[in-house]
Amino acid sequence: MPNAISLLVLDVDGVLTDGRLYFGPRGEALKVFHVHDGQGIAQLRRAGVQVAVISGRRSPMVAARCRELGVRHVLQGVADKRTALTRLCARLGLQPAACACVGDDLPDVPLMRAVRLSFAVADAHREVRRAADVVTRRGGGRGAVREVCDHLLALEARRARAR
Repeated sequence: MPNAISLLVLDVDGVLTDGRLYFGPRGEALKVFHVHDGQGIAQLRRAGVQVAVISGRRSPMVAARCRELGVRHVLQGVADKRTALTRLCARLGLQPAACACVGDDLPDVPLMRAVRLSFAVADAHREVRRAADVVTRRGGGRGAVREVCDHLLALEARRARAR
């Protein structure tokens, strides 16, 4: 699919979650994911778009949620997201120009500048919203990823009609 988005890269905290960290009685971190985001990811994957997670933090819950959603490319504990994207693209035989990403905070900006289409969640840091091509109406962890998936599916449908 020339000029299509082949890979969507997601941050976790503040994008797939609302950014808050919950700690259980034994100190374990808990995260809350929105079911609409999961459905959007499933639809995008069925349409042939790969999905990856690149996160600065490590969490077994992220790994479990990604397994559940069929997200095979999960990179956690990443300090330099742009380099991680470059390596992932090389492994997948893609160029960053075939990628989109969603971010919410300053470590996401270099990644956003490297891809074809960048999204910021509605409640992202102001500099991230400025760097984004599109700002979602919904906040992180509140359906913003579903909004991005719907946007990408609509772009592909328009491309298909134009052919």
